[in-house]
Amino acid sequence: MNWETVKLGDISSTIQTGPFGSQLHQSDYSEVGTPVVMPKDLIDGHISESSIARVSEEHVDRLSRHKIEIGDILYSRRGDVGRCAYASDKEIGWLCGTGCLRVSVNPKVANSKFVFYQLQKPETIGWVINHAVGATMLNLNTSILSAVPLELPSLVIQNRIVDMLSAYDKLIENNQHQIKLLEEAAQRLYKEWFIDMRFPGHENVQSVDGVPEGWGKQILGDLLDVVRGRSYSSKELSDSDGVLMVNLSNIRSFGGYNREQEKHYTGKYTADQMVKTHDLIMGVTDMTQERRTVGRPALVPDLHAHAMISMDIIKLVPNEGSTLFYYALLMYGGYSEVISRFANGTNVLHLRPDVLGIIDVVLPSLEIQMQFVDQFELIQRKIEALQDESILAAEARDRLLPKLMTGEIEV
Repeated sequence: MNWETVKLGDISSTIQTGPFGSQLHQSDYSEVGTPVVMPKDLIDGHISESSIARVSEEHVDRLSRHKIEIGDILYSRRGDVGRCAYASDKEIGWLCGTGCLRVSVNPKVANSKFVFYQLQKPETIGWVINHAVGATMLNLNTSILSAVPLELPSLVIQNRIVDMLSAYDKLIENNQHQIKLLEEAAQRLYKEWFIDMRFPGHENVQSVDGVPEGWGKQILGDLLDVVRGRSYSSKELSDSDGVLMVNLSNIRSFGGYNREQEKHYTGKYTADQMVKTHDLIMGVTDMTQERRTVGRPALVPDLHAHAMISMDIIKLVPNEGSTLFYYALLMYGGYSEVISRFANGTNVLHLRPDVLGIIDVVLPSLEIQMQFVDQFELIQRKIEALQDESILAAEARDRLLPKLMTGEIEV
């Protein structure tokens, strides 16, 4: 199989930076409108909409040269310069924002998805990082990106390889969509029972001071014991030795567990710093100043290995009742949003766990809690099964990708 060495600039119709700060000010952003993609939105090769900024149509017209088209590849221009994402048909017409670079591949010479896969190779990411400039923070520019070396077979072969790898991506994407629907179902269930107060038997329950009979107002800190995570040094981290260490990267933005982000830890820890399936954890640090992880809860899935928590995590141990209910209380009851506001810090946000001692909650009767858990657990099991399937698909894709990207496996 004949592969040709080219530069990214040779096969691209456009490589340009997003609008500078003088073109798009903080005051231009609004609650509704067209999404503007920033480096923080480039997550796992995709563009996340969970905390995306928006601008009104007048700014979209003014910045039309920065509109995203399907197949565009967006790079972070500063910091984590190896981070990039592929634009799908969902992002057509969105804006490439400040801090990003947009690459438009010429479809006559290369399949943009194949180019994106090439850019995911560890050696290509390493090349980008090594050629980035800046002493305190790495920076990319159009010249550096234009010079990125790539290996390309014929367009026919590119298309075949993309079809093979995209099958895994489509499965993962479909699973993520199903997970989102299940999470929304759990949220609706919580809202119906505990916000709208339409829990089973609500017609026959009297309210006392606005609280159903048998329910009670309590302090969250009285319901949960807190276990702090373990501080560590880089010398205690390993590629494969030791136990898994659940860390801040395992907390999804605004709550939930992010799989396959654990580190390996070889140092000392206490028994209570260990976590098992369905243990409840919470982030107490946030590097973004956007309160995306601090105060956000997650349920630990079945990691199939011994695991402990890092210093950026606390474990919340319910004094009574089910961990699943307390997860729903924090995740879907909105209390994590309240908790996150107590975090403070100039560069890095920190949350003091004793804040839980001043959060008031309304706690249903134990009978209602358990009925809720029975239904919630069914949803949670489906979510975890989809997550497991996605992990297996990603592992299979990642094993196949380098062999296809180097021509080791012919198609």
